[in-house]
Amino acid sequence: MLEVNNLKTHFKTPDGVVKAVDGVSFSLEPGETLGIVGESGSGKSVTALSIMQLNPKPPCEYPEGEILFEGQNLLKVSESRMQKIRGNDIAMIFQDPMTSLNPVFTIGNQIMEAIRIHQKVSKSEARQRTVQVLRDVGIPNPEQRARDYPHQFSGGMRQRAMIAMALSCNPKVLIADEPTTALDVTIQAQILELMVGLQEKYGTAIIMITHDLGVVAQIADNIMVMYAGRAVEKGTTDQIFYDPLMPYSWSLLRSLPRLDTAGEVRLLPIKGSPPSLIFLPKGCNFSPRCPFVKDKCYEVDPILEEKRPGHSAACILSVEEIQANKSRMDEELGVERQA
Repeated sequence: MLEVNNLKTHFKTPDGVVKAVDGVSFSLEPGETLGIVGESGSGKSVTALSIMQLNPKPPCEYPEGEILFEGQNLLKVSESRMQKIRGNDIAMIFQDPMTSLNPVFTIGNQIMEAIRIHQKVSKSEARQRTVQVLRDVGIPNPEQRARDYPHQFSGGMRQRAMIAMALSCNPKVLIADEPTTALDVTIQAQILELMVGLQEKYGTAIIMITHDLGVVAQIADNIMVMYAGRAVEKGTTDQIFYDPLMPYSWSLLRSLPRLDTAGEVRLLPIKGSPPSLIFLPKGCNFSPRCPFVKDKCYEVDPILEEKRPGHSAACILSVEEIQANKSRMDEELGVERQA
């Protein structure tokens, strides 16, 4: 359904060219959930905005790559064609619903506008569909709440309204850009459960973008880990969580509290900060922060390659070297898996 091939999204600035996305490739099948994870500044949101064609041009440019949606390269289509796809076939839930919703229009009017623009239905039918989609996302008394303004909704309810707006035209692809960032854990769990239920109902393919590994663990089928604008590991959720083959992925997992370990376990923070996307380090981009680094890592820029069937990683170390390093570090950290 959606195929991204060698996508490069660059921004020209007075200081140089920011390579926000630098050669990312992935595919998405109907009904599949792809999780894209990584630290802030790794290129996750820019990848999503590139798919939606919402990056401002200039300063944005796409020197290479293609974004194929049902055979169409979205980098080549006209803006008028893109307006028909955006919100109708591909929809997006943005990070902060309070800044995404217009404060001077009611929630119902904003959802109705999206339906009427893309679906060409009457005002009464659009109103009925608005009430129904608000009911689908769990908003009580949707007939009344559709007449409320964004400030009259709680944070969780505003996020539900954003999901309702995104789903109002039954999109084939839904991009969720950190939809639970500003929510407490209880509401976050409700939102994730809601998205899974709506996916089963509508058959929507989902791209879940987040820095929270716990979120993608619950709903993703496959995961792509990004660092410094590149995909550094791809695989199934089980492969990434239980047997990561890229030191960065392993470091992300070891910097978070775990529930599947016994005894006292020390967390291992990732030292330093992500590199400048204008002045990237020589060799592997992660080498200055890598706990498994070797001298050759500072010289060789690794490519994303298949290490095991269906499991790719960008690391010049062999699988055996990575496994030995992981075992050694886990022993030092006191990681002991529960039976």
